[in-house]
Amino acid sequence: YEYMSNGSLEDRIFRRGNTLPLPWQLRFRIAAEIGTGLLFLHQTKPEPLVHRDLKPANILIDRNYVSKISDVGLARLVPPCVADSVTQYRMTQAAGTFCYIDPEYQQTGMLGTKSDIYSLGILFLQLLTAKPAMGLTHHVQRAIERGTFREMLDPALPDWPYEEALHFAKLSLTCAELRKK
Repeated sequence: YEYMSNGSLEDRIFRRGNTLPLPWQLRFRIAAEIGTGLLFLHQTKPEPLVHRDLKPANILIDRNYVSKISDVGLARLVPPCVADSVTQYRMTQAAGTFCYIDPEYQQTGMLGTKSDIYSLGILFLQLLTAKPAMGLTHHVQRAIERGTFREMLDPALPDWPYEEALHFAKLSLTCAELRKK
């Protein structure tokens, strides 16, 4: 295994070990890398691979600040007999980390690539805010509605491009919607 000298995204977002905050440009690049990696897993043939535990602690960062999706121990292949004909597959027991588990998957056991997209939305909101996942979608949505979203952005970075961050937050909230779409 490659040594990931910059630790996990969680370590970097929450500045464990007094690390410097990741600049917004790097955060956006990391978000694109994670999205691209997840797309690769979801387009695997003949069976899509669903990670089931996507969270900042499972994103590792190398010495060049390139991110890698890790800890695929909970990942599941959607069986080939159903991969092309359905978008979800019933699992008998939900797995993952609280606050990152798609609520629909948790309630119904229906697993699909959309389950990872929910987690991705939460992770993206954490990249923007450097806040814990618990209740984060609600807090960000409320801040957007009240016009106080700027106050939600990670205060360690004074130079956020506000419009881009707002657009990214809205996209992230769409990923993490509780309603079935």
